[in-house]
Amino acid sequence: QLQPVESGGGSVQPGESLTLSCKAIGYHLTNWAIGWFRQAPGKEREEVACINSGRGDTYYADSVKGRFTISRDKAGNAVSLQMNSLKFEDTAVYYCAAARLAAFCDAMDYWGKGTLVTVSS
Repeated sequence: QLQPVESGGGSVQPGESLTLSCKAIGYHLTNWAIGWFRQAPGKEREEVACINSGRGDTYYADSVKGRFTISRDKAGNAVSLQMNSLKFEDTAVYYCAAARLAAFCDAMDYWGKGTLVTVSS
């Protein structure tokens, strides 16, 4: 079964940038909708960005529009989340999840273990 693996988390200051990567060994992610979700302490998990299978249409939460960009490399081996102009409220554990042949990221089949992003001064 597909096992998403996240990388790229870390600690940054407000206004800085960070790029997260999601990979799944042995799978071409073109056939999967890949979503980035996050969960901050004391809050529910929320969808941050999604790229669907096939065409690669993208969707973003209002809170990150214009700052975050989700993309899939041409080989379909990885999905990245470029995060710019980071804010304190972006602090959370970020999860990558996959859904096979899906147009949206509302029902994910497989989840990664998460990577921590901390925005602090």
